[in-house]
Amino acid sequence: MLNDLKYRFSKFMQGRYGVDSLSRFLSIVLMIIIVLGFFVRIPFSGLITLALLVVLYFRMFSRNIPKRYEENQKFLHLKDKITGNFTDLESNFSRLKDYHIYKCPQCSQKIRIPRGKGHIMVRCPKCGFEFHKKS
Repeated sequence: MLNDLKYRFSKFMQGRYGVDSLSRFLSIVLMIIIVLGFFVRIPFSGLITLALLVVLYFRMFSRNIPKRYEENQKFLHLKDKITGNFTDLESNFSRLKDYHIYKCPQCSQKIRIPRGKGHIMVRCPKCGFEFHKKS
């Protein structure tokens, strides 16, 4: 009986879009609103929940695969734009343990110098200006 139900559902889902990153995100937002609704009185939470649920199911069962794919790509692009700033920040902090970052006084080019080398002459790779720094 369970195998028959699985077979029927897989047959139903053939040619439909299914679940993607945007659907997962909408599911998480939906769950957060439902859980918050138990503890905090949110105005129109039932309406918001219903709207999200309709959008979620509409996207999952849609047969317009190129349109849903395009929506997901826009979401992923926006997500990368937002989370990319945090990953850049994280990598900059990890780099600061091993390197000093100086700016060339002449052209403002950023130059990365390894720590622990003492007083050194730094030559800018962009303009060739040399200046003295402690690493």
